[in-house]
Amino acid sequence: MFRRVLGKTFGFVGYTIQYGCIAHCAFEYIGELVVCSGPSMEPTIVNEDIVFSERMSRHLCKIQKGDIVIAKSPFDPNMNICKRVIGLEGDKVCTSSPSDLFKTHTYVPKGHVWLEGDNLRNSTDSRNYGPIPYALIRGRVCLKVMGEVYSALSYMYI
Repeated sequence: MFRRVLGKTFGFVGYTIQYGCIAHCAFEYIGELVVCSGPSMEPTIVNEDIVFSERMSRHLCKIQKGDIVIAKSPFDPNMNICKRVIGLEGDKVCTSSPSDLFKTHTYVPKGHVWLEGDNLRNSTDSRNYGPIPYALIRGRVCLKVMGEVYSALSYMYI
């Protein structure tokens, strides 16, 4: 009897580990649903919009100018940000705010991207913290779902 209970316990633990590995791979390499908050991407993504962020583009280096990406915040690694890719490595980008009379420019260094929010007047982005390393990109937003869903979704600040 002890052997049977022990066998069932090991079987359950084995299945749990297998399903855990499958879930990890799905979230790490395929994508995830994310609830966005904050005004920096308005009107494209408004507060509490739900987006699907796919991860394959990041792994295949297929991020392009104009893509909306989810990235780790350069200020706080526990926080994610949602921004639009304005420049890739080697691109010349404007570093001034919209209200500045004189415009300044810089080049995006190798291995980095320049991110900005669509709401330029109300966005903390690369104009504040500079270009971010490509490795901080978590995924590319490929689908926007309207509405409010609060179950087991990643919550992030735009």
